[in-house]
Amino acid sequence: MANELAVGDEIPQNCEPIEIHVNELSLLFNAMDPSPLPVKDLDPKAEEFIISWARSLHRDAQLAIQVDVDRPGVSDHVTMVRDAIREFFRQRSLSASRRLSQLFRVGRTSLLIGVVFLTVAVTLAGLVDRALGGSQVSALIRESMVIGGWVAMWRPLEIFLYDWWPIQAERKLFDRLSAAPVRITFKAAS
Repeated sequence: MANELAVGDEIPQNCEPIEIHVNELSLLFNAMDPSPLPVKDLDPKAEEFIISWARSLHRDAQLAIQVDVDRPGVSDHVTMVRDAIREFFRQRSLSASRRLSQLFRVGRTSLLIGVVFLTVAVTLAGLVDRALGGSQVSALIRESMVIGGWVAMWRPLEIFLYDWWPIQAERKLFDRLSAAPVRITFKAAS
């Protein structure tokens, strides 16, 4: 029969727990990362598991992380493990915020270029139409230039209408994971 030693944060009743099972606590972290525990990266498989589970839950659910460990461990390290998990997702949130800022910077630059190009294209289209006297060739050139001007607006519109919100959702998810209570249960043979 096995006893359990549970340490770490209490998991409130209203939380959706993300349950992770590992043989030993060190398997949660990337073995290739030489950093000390408080700033060590999660193992990519553990990260993917936690994120995919969190994404399957309601986007407003309060999250908690429950880690079940088969081998007894040093419970003194639990605070460092909890802090490492939280710091890992806090860093992921900061990274998503930087990507969002960069995307909006590109969007503003693209919008400026697009508006200038559209203005030039429409102006030139009008000049060509007047110079060629409204012939079919002038209509073809005019319409081609106007369409080209609007195509130049494609990327800024894509950024400001569609590209930003998945990054924002990811940042919010990482914020929720960085604030999640972490509970670690060690199984100890009796």
